[in-house]
This record gives sequence, C-alpha cells and structure tokens, in this order.
Amino acid sequence: MNFQNAFDISFSGMSVQRKRMDIISHNLANIETTRTEEGTPYRRKMLVMSPADSGLEFSDALTGALTGVRIDEIVEDQTPFKEEFVPAHPDADARGYIQKPNVDLFVENVNMLTAKRAFEANVAAVKTAREMALAALEIGR
Repeated sequence: MNFQNAFDISFSGMSVQRKRMDIISHNLANIETTRTEEGTPYRRKMLVMSPADSGLEFSDALTGALTGVRIDEIVEDQTPFKEEFVPAHPDADARGYIQKPNVDLFVENVNMLTAKRAFEANVAAVKTAREMALAALEIGR
C-alpha cells in the first residue's frame, strides 16, 4: 500500500469533515433567523459528498486506487419552515404566526457529533499510517 495514498485519503476526509462542522455551526448560529436578505427565514444547509474518484469500484480500494472524498455541493434543505405564534414579532403574518428556520437543534448536534467522530477517525488513521511508515523504515536498518 502506498503510504502517501493513505495520508491523502485521511487528509481529504479531515478537510471535508471540518467544512461539514463549519456548515453545522452556521446552521446553529442562524437557528432563530427569521429574515435573510431574500426576505425568508434561514434555510438549513447541508453538505453533499462523494468519493474523489467517482466510478471506481470497491475492489479499487484494495488496490489503492482511491484518493479520498470531495465536496460536490452545499445544498439547502427544502423541508418546510416551522411556524410559531408570536403576534408581536415584526415578521408575523396577518394570523400572528412567524416562520422560523427549518434547523433542528437535536439534528444539528447529532450531525456535529458524527462529524467530530469522523474527523477523529481520520486523525487516528493518519497516526497509524505514520507509525506504519516509521516501522517500515526501521525494517530497512
């Protein structure tokens, strides 16, 4: 196995998970934003990821042909906004309801935890690959 390939895969995974955590943080920061520049409540954003080499098969992972993961796009969640009765709010409609962002605190916290764990797993993989490379160098002495 090519050690550089192992590093590249883990580094791409860490980069994508860091970006995912940034997006989740942005979602949490806007959990109460009822009006954006478009005039609508904030819409939750999500990251779409795929293998860096689309079209490769699972067997390619065994031969070392994979090179990691990439971000395809950042999309907005199209689930409906939440409605809350707050007649005194400046964004309230004629019925007294405001539309709130489609961000769920519980979902975002779970997503943050999984992104953190995935990042930590990639760090562990880098450490292991480094240790293996150093051990391989010791064999040559």
